[in-house]
Amino acid sequence: MNRHYYISDNLDELERLEDELEARGIHTEQIHVLSERDAEVERHRHLHQVPSILKRDLVHSGSIGSLIGLALAVLVLLLAWLNDWAATPAGWIPFVFLAVVLIGFSIWEGSLFGAQQPSDTFRRFAERLREGKHLFFVDVSQAQEPILSQVVAHHPRLEQAGTGAASPEWALGLQHQWNRFRRMM
Repeated sequence: MNRHYYISDNLDELERLEDELEARGIHTEQIHVLSERDAEVERHRHLHQVPSILKRDLVHSGSIGSLIGLALAVLVLLLAWLNDWAATPAGWIPFVFLAVVLIGFSIWEGSLFGAQQPSDTFRRFAERLREGKHLFFVDVSQAQEPILSQVVAHHPRLEQAGTGAASPEWALGLQHQWNRFRRMM
């Protein structure tokens, strides 16, 4: 799957675009709008906003924290093994416990750091968002690429802003099924 980014200053046009894409078979879960003007986006109730948690760099920084924690855990276990520190009645338990605590603490710290940073994915659009523009992006499969091209061609005011890696197709499918289930309830 590919992610296509577009910039616009007109939320009404983005709402029409989302309606047209959904009418042609692209699911709501594949379409998002990112803006620094959340209140304006909320007034367009059909626009699908980026969840707040995804606007921050939690996942990326948490992943880095987990790698650091894993390295620290391996270091603790390696030092305990090399120095024969586990040859006590307590054995490996304190060292394994310390290793687990180091991993958890590093993930937590990485996530806290990420909560203070804008998402790495959207950082390149920060200046345009500060100007009052809105970022519209769509995750499409190879089969949906022509549909997106045809619909976007009817919106000449959209500024193409690039492409990138999309959410995995299985994750979008799960989210779509969950939302269908919720609507049935």
